[in-house]
Amino acid sequence: MEELLREYLPILMFLGVAIGLAGVIVLASLIVARQNPDAEKLSPYECGFEPFGDARKQFDVRFYLVAILFIIFDLEVAFLFPWAVSLGDIGVFGFWSMVVFLGVLTVGFVYEWKKGALEWE
Repeated sequence: MEELLREYLPILMFLGVAIGLAGVIVLASLIVARQNPDAEKLSPYECGFEPFGDARKQFDVRFYLVAILFIIFDLEVAFLFPWAVSLGDIGVFGFWSMVVFLGVLTVGFVYEWKKGALEWE
């Protein structure tokens, strides 16, 4: 057990130095920088002009659908890289299991497309 703890000592030292350095930098910026906010600095800023609507307005649900579809297909690509690297080791079963995986995602994409989830008005 003592040997295991000795192996983690450099990591703990690194974390201690990183946290200590971050704290010193934050404290130094609070001490050295001038802290005099005026009305202009505290005013809301939105693309160079005053905000014209409520910031708590609900988004259209289609925005969330497109975002979820993006995440799904982004993860699909993330699964394809390790599969492509290890394709020689996993053989025919690995190939066909990925074909089934891609088929299920394709069916889901076609379903979303046919339901009109990707249409914007």
